Amino acid sequence: MRFIRGLSKETIKMLNRIYKSSKYHQVRQRAQCIKLSYEGYKINELIQIFNVSRLTITNWLDDWDTYGLVGLYDKKGRGRKSKLNDEQKEQVKKWTKQNPKNLDLVRKNIREAWDIDVSKDTIKRILELLDMSWHRIKRGVAGQPDPLVYKRKKQELSELKKQEDRGEIDLRYVDETGFCLCSYVPYAWQEQGEEIIVKTQQSKRVNALGFFNRKNNLDVYLFEKSINSDVVIACIDKFCESIEKKTVLVLDNSSIHTSNALFDKQEEWKEKGLTLFFLPTYSPELNIIEILWRFIKYQWLEIDAYSSWKNLVEAVEDIFRQYGGKYIINFA
Repeated sequence: MRFIRGLSKETIKMLNRIYKSSKYHQVRQRAQCIKLSYEGYKINELIQIFNVSRLTITNWLDDWDTYGLVGLYDKKGRGRKSKLNDEQKEQVKKWTKQNPKNLDLVRKNIREAWDIDVSKDTIKRILELLDMSWHRIKRGVAGQPDPLVYKRKKQELSELKKQEDRGEIDLRYVDETGFCLCSYVPYAWQEQGEEIIVKTQQSKRVNALGFFNRKNNLDVYLFEKSINSDVVIACIDKFCESIEKKTVLVLDNSSIHTSNALFDKQEEWKEKGLTLFFLPTYSPELNIIEILWRFIKYQWLEIDAYSSWKNLVEAVEDIFRQYGGKYIINFA
């Protein structure tokens, strides 16, 4: 089993800086790959994360072993000369943004504008170099937050994060989600001429309420019944029994979080060292537990989890049981 070894603190800082600031998509990918390999991610896991072949991952690792930081960058003269210049590539990006699902139309525009014929694969490579990628279109929320409230709340949340970094508080993000036999798996590699079929089935839901922080500490409660305000209160009561320092819970403004019964409990929880921080409306991006739900539904739940209700429950329970070990999110 192959891993990158012996990275110094300075090298890790450099990889983080390259990952965050390099203008080259491939260089950012390679820097993150080297760091994740050093952290113990297996080649099969890296293949899934970066959506590339095993050969590509091993080439990245080989280049690092041979050249170090220089190995993150393509050597001069590598590959064929591009048919399109930089200005034309930027125009390709604009056409793609106008027609994000139709590269055939982009090809047609290229032929008509410059009398150049390129393949869709070439267009995809150009777009990847220009920081575009093929991924699921997000569903938007029903409205927009008040800009002044959003700015104030975001600043307050930033201050809470600083307190957490200093070890003064435990900042937990709270939310609910549900799992059923309607598959969340959007894409999978499939052999040409064959199809992976996941049957859509009517089923019960296993619902989860989680308390999650940036250090990957997770407390989760599972239910086969609906989660209402009484359930939320009972879970917070239970969570209070294990807190060891001042704790702040970050919640959205859903009706089950803003009931009179829940507000009536705030003084009691405050005496136990727990307070509530409510996010601005229509701002799920500020609640990092949403990231955890997406990882579970779109990456970690395997296709066979949807074959039966029993398999689904066992798979969900296994992910939560092994979270922090086999399953983890890097918030660095």
